[in-house]
Amino acid sequence: MQKIVPNIWCDGNAEEVAAFYASVLPNTTGRVQARYPSDGLPEFQQEMAGKPLTVEVLIGDYQVVLINAGPEFPPNPSISLMLSFDPAQDPDAVVALDRVWAGLSDGGEVLMELGEYPFSPRYGWVRDRYGVGWQVFESPDGSPPRPFVMPLLLFGGAAQNQAGPAIALYTWLFDDAEVGVRVDYESAEGPVSAGSVRYADFTLSGEWLAAMDSALPHDFSFTCGVSLQVNCADQAEIDRYWESLSAVPEAEQCGWCADRFGVSWQVVPADLESAMVTPEAYTAMMGMKKIVIADFPD
Repeated sequence: MQKIVPNIWCDGNAEEVAAFYASVLPNTTGRVQARYPSDGLPEFQQEMAGKPLTVEVLIGDYQVVLINAGPEFPPNPSISLMLSFDPAQDPDAVVALDRVWAGLSDGGEVLMELGEYPFSPRYGWVRDRYGVGWQVFESPDGSPPRPFVMPLLLFGGAAQNQAGPAIALYTWLFDDAEVGVRVDYESAEGPVSAGSVRYADFTLSGEWLAAMDSALPHDFSFTCGVSLQVNCADQAEIDRYWESLSAVPEAEQCGWCADRFGVSWQVVPADLESAMVTPEAYTAMMGMKKIVIADFPD
């Protein structure tokens, strides 16, 4: 099971979003993962009764979850999904990259034009029609192999120059963690300090993520719009991650927390989907901050 799963907040249209990604991304499917209970919902959620709660998107074997909710937390590119197209692995990689770029940018907002950059012969950054950030990237010759999908965390605003400390915390906390490539700023550039992270990738529980400090000011930062779900084996694991990640008491709700850099996490049991089969279980979860497995009804 994937340990860390990106979750994207959707405004009641998660099935539509999943269908869009299935039509644009290679080897991608979507399915309803869980539904809201038909009764017993709090008043603010009653219009969602019986509708999808979460929709799973599989990009190859990489899982992304769409949360079907309201307009509260529109996603932004502070956490984007990087797609790595490697000609060494696929001779049609560049053709596939261009096809995906055309689909994702249709109705979206281009943040960096598709083209040649010092770090890649073909790269572009786009915010799709649903507000989700994507970075498409042709792997340069000789670069170390990476998975097709990697979440990338952009540290700016209140989290400026914090990519390094964040990577240090995350790689200390998670098992099977190490830093792969890291390139730092040699001198100050705009809001970044010398020694801050220009780009780094790293593994957490054997899964690849990336991070960088922004050299440009942005009007967005980390929110619940894109969060990272941590699937835990038992209560002891939930407690360990929660203790180190939860740093904003007012953000604690239903297993959600925010770390000291503002990144939103969901620290949940790995079998949460099967635990949420009754209205009573859903009601119990809604009353929790940290998930306590023993407090779910039998």
